[in-house]
Order: sequence, then C-alpha cells, then structure tokens
Amino acid sequence: MDRVLVDDAAPIAAIRAAVTRYAAAWQAGDRAAIAACYHDEFVLHYAGHNPLAGTHHGKAAALATLAEVARRSNRKLLAIDDVMAGPRRGAILARESFSRDGRTAELERLLVYAVREGLLSECWVYDRDQAVVDAFLAD
Repeated sequence: MDRVLVDDAAPIAAIRAAVTRYAAAWQAGDRAAIAACYHDEFVLHYAGHNPLAGTHHGKAAALATLAEVARRSNRKLLAIDDVMAGPRRGAILARESFSRDGRTAELERLLVYAVREGLLSECWVYDRDQAVVDAFLAD
C-alpha cells in the first residue's frame, strides 16, 4: 500500500467522523447538536453578493449568520447526498429549499470543512446557483 495513503488514514477517519456527526445532527434538525459540532473559533466563509456574504469569525458570529440565513430564506434541508473526507478537508453535498415572498427554489450546495480537535473549525459554502441564493438573502 502507498505510504501516503497509510499515513492519511487516521486524519481521513477523524475528519469523516466530525463531518458525519454534523450531517446526522443537521438531518435530525437538532440545533444543540449542530452547535456542539462547531469549534469555538469556527470561521464561516459565506460567498456571494448579499448582505450576509463574507467571513464570519467565531462560533457565535457564525451561528448568528446562519440564523439570519434561515430567517430570510426559510431554508429546509431536503437531502444530504454525500459526505466526503480527505486528509485535510471534509465536505457535505446537500440539497436545500429556500422560500420567501411566494418564491421557492431547490439548491445544490457544497459545504467544505476544516476540522480541528474533532470539531468543525472552518466552512466554505459553495452554491451551484449563487445568483439565486443572493436573491433570497437580499434585504
């Protein structure tokens, strides 16, 4: 077996465990368990051209941003299509629905995570159709 693959097995397993724990909490709608998955120094990178786009530092700031996203979009998780892990990052491929002012959209989203001390420490959110997300999150 390739030495790199053997050396990567432990970090891949740790990252997969952290991301899978988060995915299970998200699917269950368990907000306390979701928050428990975040490191205190969690950093959220939210892309786009909307009032919530940017980098949000700290668990409290990230949770406040995500709460505002939920308020503006009435977001609902439809499915987690895949959980992935590598030696440096993990990811979730998810489908969500956003609805606001009589409009509804189904979105495919990729959330890429860094893991530290068994907790999610950083997230980059990539949307398949950023313009649709921006429209839902506009003031």
